[in-house]
Order: sequence, then C-alpha cells, then structure tokens
Amino acid sequence: MDVLDGAAVRQWCRLAAEALGRTRAEIDALNVFPVPDGDTGTNLHLTVLAAAEAAEALPGDAGAADTWRALAQGALLGARGNSGVILSQVFRGLAEIMGRPGIRVDAEVFAEALEYASVLARNAVEHPVEGTILSVLQEASTATGTNDGLSGAARAAAAGARQSLRKTTGQLDVLARSGVVDAGAAGLCVVLEALAAVITEEFPERYEVPARTHGEPAVREEPETTGPGYEVMYLLDAPDDAIPDLRESLDGLGDSLVVVGGDGLWNIHVHVDDAGAAIEAGLAAGRPHRIRVTYLHMITEDQPHAPHVGRAVVAVTAADGLAAIFEGCGARVVRRASGTVPPMAVLAEAILAAGDEVAVLPNEPEVLALAEAAAERARDAGARIAVVPTKASVQGLAALAVHDPLRRFADDVIAMTRAAGATRFGHLEVAVEEAFTSVGLCQPGDVLGLIDGDVAMIGSDLAEVARQCVDRMLSAGGELVTLIAGAHAPEGLAAALEDHLRDVRPDVEVGVYDGAQELYPLLIGVE
Repeated sequence: MDVLDGAAVRQWCRLAAEALGRTRAEIDALNVFPVPDGDTGTNLHLTVLAAAEAAEALPGDAGAADTWRALAQGALLGARGNSGVILSQVFRGLAEIMGRPGIRVDAEVFAEALEYASVLARNAVEHPVEGTILSVLQEASTATGTNDGLSGAARAAAAGARQSLRKTTGQLDVLARSGVVDAGAAGLCVVLEALAAVITEEFPERYEVPARTHGEPAVREEPETTGPGYEVMYLLDAPDDAIPDLRESLDGLGDSLVVVGGDGLWNIHVHVDDAGAAIEAGLAAGRPHRIRVTYLHMITEDQPHAPHVGRAVVAVTAADGLAAIFEGCGARVVRRASGTVPPMAVLAEAILAAGDEVAVLPNEPEVLALAEAAAERARDAGARIAVVPTKASVQGLAALAVHDPLRRFADDVIAMTRAAGATRFGHLEVAVEEAFTSVGLCQPGDVLGLIDGDVAMIGSDLAEVARQCVDRMLSAGGELVTLIAGAHAPEGLAAALEDHLRDVRPDVEVGVYDGAQELYPLLIGVE
C-alpha cells in the first residue's frame, strides 16, 4: 500500500483494537508497574477501541486529516489507566503531524510524527521512567529509517520497538524481579505492528506478547503492593495556562501523574492517597467530569478461592445493606468503595471463582464497562459469562428476582435482562453546589429527584420530592415499587412514602428495604 490515507488510518485503528483484544489477557499478566493491578492490556484495548469507534463514526469518504483528528479525540476521551492515557498522547502526536491537511505521508513525515509523538508522550508524564512505553516509543522513533519508503520506515519502527521491549526487563528493577517486560510497552508494540501491517499489507497471523524474558527466575516474584491507594482519572475543561499549576498540585499529592490533551480539554491521571484532594485540584483549575476513582490495593485472604462449579450471579455494590440484600437473594457480592469502581483484577477473580456460568450485575453506569472487560478476561479462562446491563441497584434486584439456575443459561440471562430493562430507576440526592440541571438551577442543600439518571424535579423537602418522584415514575404504569432507604435518610421516610402509595395507588405492591447507601437518601424502582 505504502500510503496512509483516511481509509488506511481507520483500518489501522480497527486492526489495532482487534489485536489488543486478542492479546490483552497476556499483556495484563505482565502488568507489575507502576501498580500490579493486572489491567494494562484491558486499558490499552479500551483506549484504542474508543479511538477506532470515533474514526468509524465519520462518513466513509472522510479524509485523512478528519480521521486523524477524530481518532486522537476519541482516544483522549476514552483513555483508561496510566498506559492508555500515554497512548492517547501518542495518537495526538501522530495526528498533529500526519493529519495536517493536504500532506502526503512518506517516510520522512512518518519519522517526524513518531519523534514528535515520543516527545509529547514523555512531556505528559511528570516523572518519566526508563524501561516503559516511553523508552520503547523513543527507540522506535530512532530506528525509523527513511531510505526504504514508508513501508520500510513502518517495518523499522515496529522492529525497533520490539527490540527495545526486550531491554525493558533490565531497565527497571520491578520488571527484573518479576521476569517480565513492561506491559504498556508490549501493548505499544502491538499497536505499531498493526500500523506496519496496514502500510505494508503484510498481516501477521498473530501478534506476539512475550510470556517470559531470557534469564528470568523460574518462579515469578509477585511484587509487593505499595504506594498510593487510589487511581484518579477525569476529563478536565480548563484553559491551557491553568495546567502548570494543576500539575504542580497533583505532583505533590501522589505519583504516576500523566496530563494529556490541549486546547481546553485535558485527560488527568494520578495515583494518590487522597482522591478528594486530587478532584478538588481539578475544580480549582476548571471543570472536571467523567471522574473515575479506583482503589488500587485490595486485601485478600492468604488462601486462594477454589472455583465454584455451577451457575452463579455476581453483584457489585458499595453499601452494607444492599450487599446483605443481594447476598440474601443468592448473589455473590463484590464490594466497592462509595463513589469508586472495584479493581479490574478483583472483579475478574470474583467472576472466575463464582462458577462455570456467571451473570454479572454491575448496578452502576460507571461499573458497566469495567464489568464487560472483567468478563472478557474471565471468558479467556473458559467460563460462560454474561453482563446484565443494570445501571442501578433496583435493576439488579429485579434481575435477581427472576434468576432461575434451572433454566438454560442464555434463557436465564435474557429473562434477567428483560426484568432489569422493565425497571425504571430513580433516586434522591442533596445538591452540594450550585448547578444547572435539565429542570433549572439548583442551590446547595436543594433536594434533587432523578429518574433514569436525569434530574426531574428540585425541591426543599425530602419527603415531598420523594412523593413527586414516585408519582411521576408510576404515571407510565407499574405494579411493584421498591424503596431502599439510605444511611442518612430521615427516619420514617420510606414508611411515609409507603403510606402515601397505599392511599393513592392501592393496586401497587411496595417493598421497603434498608440499603445503608451513603450518597443517596432513597433509591426507587418501579416495575
């Protein structure tokens, strides 16, 4: 082909996403730096998948400039984890050089783009470390020749990256002790090899991920779990001149700081002990959104869990009361800290330990994508896994209510999915700051009634907003209302609402539970 037009760029994104999808479990197994959380391959796959989907959303005749711009933006918005954020900056660097309007990408332009991407990526990391994706990208850039045309340059870059990957074990002590190469760098090699395959039209049967390195110990040493306790990521709308102060603030809070983006939109990644302080630093700089907080260290029992053979349901929740309800209905519960998602490795392990056929109930929109990725990892071990797309705990309880382990697995999953989809969900929360909503301006202390994730009403009294919320949800019909009181709900809130429904809708069955959730005084489900 020896050309890199819009169609070729889209093909590269598709191929790289597919290749990372096939190799991510192997890359995850290498992951010991900066945190041994076993999700680097998954994070890289999700990042490239976001880039590919953004490029695919363009019209079929979109040119190279538009395609490069879309994939770079898609990667920025969809970047996951430390390596994913760095890779999104690599895409940005490639796009800014090879996506210039009217440019013909030849060997010289390709070499310039890789060198620029290397500089951008390294500058995005507050404290660059050798033996990582950064050093491999730099050596790939250096190896790129310009004498054999674009195809030769792409082959040389991929080969240079692969050669540099083997060196990473000796460049970083934690890699040497574990006898592995760097996981992020291994993923970069797959991405560059996919790019070379598209340019040269020489497609490998499989993309190699080193299982072990020359001279590694016979038994891999598991690294100690140390360092800050939380990974904090968010997108940030902020002026470019606010970023230096933000970087300084975040650098003082923790480590693994990566800041990528530009032109007013940034992706922030940092490991800290005080997640709230990291988010507050973002608020001081601009408007953080899509905030994700993940607990990095999980206390586990000394003995591994023996796999349970059979059908099982795994539910994710943050609250003690909800955990007890799910367990009482027969589910195995994975706990998460309030406002966070569970670690990928912990969720995948729980799924694998649950049984041969497992239905997963994420119960939060933020957990859904993570559950899909964890399920993919568990499927690689041979289990049959299905993620029921529950976006709220009340949907998870509705799904669990129709669960029947005697049915065929596929039929059971369909029944659970239908039950969840037929359940409208709502909740009350108290505003902590002034904000514009879909129904107007709210002030701190206002009570918000949300239905299916959107603010539907604003009031000053919890009981009154609860009545309005339930009445609105029942206006479209319903036979069963589930009320789950939170840890800070006023005494008698759910009981008063039950009395109200008995008066106005005596045909409706009402179930009242104590969920003990921290953030929401009341959860509401209508089936």
